[in-house]
Amino acid sequence: MMVIVYGFACIYTNARPIGGLRDDFTNLASGTVLKIPNLIIIAAVVIFVMWFIYNKTKFGKYIYAIGGNPDAAEVSGVNVEHTLVKVYALAGAFYGLAGALLAARTGGATNNYAQGYELDAIAACTIGGVSTSGGIGKVSGIITGVLIFEVLNNGLVVLGVSAYWQQVIKGIIIIGAVAFDVKKYLKKK
Repeated sequence: MMVIVYGFACIYTNARPIGGLRDDFTNLASGTVLKIPNLIIIAAVVIFVMWFIYNKTKFGKYIYAIGGNPDAAEVSGVNVEHTLVKVYALAGAFYGLAGALLAARTGGATNNYAQGYELDAIAACTIGGVSTSGGIGKVSGIITGVLIFEVLNNGLVVLGVSAYWQQVIKGIIIIGAVAFDVKKYLKKK
């Protein structure tokens, strides 16, 4: 689906970038409140919302249950399809927010913005302790994984490592994190 949507975006925009966004929109990402960057405030709100959903609601418990074993969750009375629709809707809302913030931060947009970020997200989550087999992970672990991965990304740039080698290094980290997770999962079985 990602590739199909990307193709339609290319067709619709004719692959032309959008620039010259209004200042009130770009200030959403570049502005501050009490000298705290808006992006930090927005990130903190999103982190709190997700922590609350995962830890304090039935919906959050259902997500963990479905991730651990969808068949067992169904037998336990969880409406798996309904819950998954909610999960995808919530994810879509956050993807939209992220896209808007990225466009606001850079002052423009193209149809291929953030291409490849999905693998970075998987790597950061896996580094943070989220299991690729599902049902395991914490918001605090994800934040830790994101921070580690971003320090790595920025460190490679500061060290002047070629963009191609950065991709190789990130790919190796992703493979290592997933392999470690799979090994941990198999050990529990």
